[in-house]
Amino acid sequence: MFAQTGSDWPTFGGPVGGGQYSELNQINPSNVDDLEVAWVHNSGDSAWLEATPIHANHMLYYCSPMNRIIAIDPVTGEETWRFDPYSTGLVEEDSRVARCRSVAYWEAADLDQETSVCPKRVFKGDIHGNLYAVNADTGEYCSDFGAVNNHPGFVTHWDYEGNGVGPRHTTSGPLVIGDIVISAVGVEDSPVNASDGFVRGFNVRTGELVWEFNPIPEDRINEVGAANVWSTISGDVERKLVFLPTTSPSSDFYGGTRTFPIPYGTATVALSSDTGEVVWSYQIVKHDVYDYDLPGHPLNVTIRHNGEFKDVAIQQTKHGYLFVFDTETGEPIFPIIDKAIPASDVPGEVTAATQPLPTLPVPFTMTELTRDDMYGFTPFDRAWCQNRFDELRYEGMFTPPSIQGSLHFPGFAGGGNWGGAAFDPVNNLLIVKSLNIGTVHNLIPTDGETDAIAEGTPGENMGDPNGDPMPGTNYRTNNRQFLSPLGVPCTPPPWGSLTAIDMDSGQIAWQQPFGRITRYGITFPEFLGWGTSIIGGPITTAGGLIFMGASMDKLFRALDVKTGEELWSHELPYAGMAVPMTYMENGEQYVVMAAGGNRRTFTKEGDAIVAFKLP
Repeated sequence: MFAQTGSDWPTFGGPVGGGQYSELNQINPSNVDDLEVAWVHNSGDSAWLEATPIHANHMLYYCSPMNRIIAIDPVTGEETWRFDPYSTGLVEEDSRVARCRSVAYWEAADLDQETSVCPKRVFKGDIHGNLYAVNADTGEYCSDFGAVNNHPGFVTHWDYEGNGVGPRHTTSGPLVIGDIVISAVGVEDSPVNASDGFVRGFNVRTGELVWEFNPIPEDRINEVGAANVWSTISGDVERKLVFLPTTSPSSDFYGGTRTFPIPYGTATVALSSDTGEVVWSYQIVKHDVYDYDLPGHPLNVTIRHNGEFKDVAIQQTKHGYLFVFDTETGEPIFPIIDKAIPASDVPGEVTAATQPLPTLPVPFTMTELTRDDMYGFTPFDRAWCQNRFDELRYEGMFTPPSIQGSLHFPGFAGGGNWGGAAFDPVNNLLIVKSLNIGTVHNLIPTDGETDAIAEGTPGENMGDPNGDPMPGTNYRTNNRQFLSPLGVPCTPPPWGSLTAIDMDSGQIAWQQPFGRITRYGITFPEFLGWGTSIIGGPITTAGGLIFMGASMDKLFRALDVKTGEELWSHELPYAGMAVPMTYMENGEQYVVMAAGGNRRTFTKEGDAIVAFKLP
């Protein structure tokens, strides 16, 4: 359990509850302007660096896009060891680059009495559906983990039934609660009968399966799949709960083959970490055909509301709303209403009649558009956007995909997305980032012919008239950003924002554009108020600060949590498209940001972990 680690940042989200908050306050508004680079570590793996290091065992551990675990000295940044599953012969070498957001740590409650091979372990998942256990002191694989299934050093989701087709992979890290390591699988959600979105709990020492949770109803496992967890997960050690943000069932943009109830699809689900049984759940989007996957873990935190302290799970969403539940019971803290939504006009599709929306907190992003909202650099491209708006079907955020083409806003990337929320318990503020860029969706009939099952994961379609396949349906899907001929979003700026919400009133305390757009070698000035595409998110500290990279302009920023005022910034070697972390070592507080850019924001990719501290 994490109580024994003495760590300041033991999981992706800091504490196991995932609040992305640190109690450290050595760095604060009075001295943050003095921050300087303490060290830089380069892994050599330059691609899609979205990792948040963890601090445990007086070390920092993180994962690279090339399937490696790297341990570095938290004071000097020097590499202590690296684990490469290919060099060990555990698995066949694979040169594919993959996202990896975090690793997990465990150590025995009584180290003096522990008899297992590795009394301290680091766990990591990969794109093959494997979960590795590595000695936290040496970087050698733990030979007792997985030995029961004849592959010492790792367990794999492929040893267990998937009930469908396509890959099983992990991009976000596992979570350890007690002596169970919990691992989820991501799947390809285009085929009708994709692999089911299993979440499994394994014994931390042996790798034996302790439990598994399948979000697909047992009597429907051969008809539908997905509803998986691709994003980060969180937990509650005292209550022995694990919180899951699930996705849409398959196929993601057409639900005519799955009109039956799938209550754990696009839902917040609380499981017993001991047994995997559902303790409570709430379906955030019914019959999801909008790709409104839940993009990040519920924040298990304590808020002040109506004069009382309440333990809650705060679920951010792609459509810009926050759902706040009692941690133990799942009862909503703020009232939730059912809102009537438009029906699909696609043959075979039957959309839900209503969708749940909380009355509070207020949305943290724009949720509705009008023709007059259309944006342009010039009168010409604004007129083009307005004409295109007239051509598309648009009836609010739950406008379903259509054959003619539907405007989807917030788009499939959010609104909210992974890593995008942090809670400050001192000021009772939730800090959440958002994107504000629309997308256009249309379904393309295939004249009764269905696509073959895809072996790989299709990429995001950006305008191919043939669309992406949805095997098992009579449609293909074409999804792209809603851009003018100049390549500028038709939806109005700011295109990236940071918002503080008072969790007592549910109202916005402050909101502002975040970051500057960098494109074609030009960084546009901040006074334009455009904001930027954001990948990653914030953390908060007891020092009264927000730290966040996540923008295209390569700046790592510190903001005043009460006002949003920028107090400090430093240019990173590459854009910091991840979530930062902070820790104390040898009496000094460090703040760390992974700087690796991201191809989705057209930023140069790199491999730097950068640490800052006071002089």
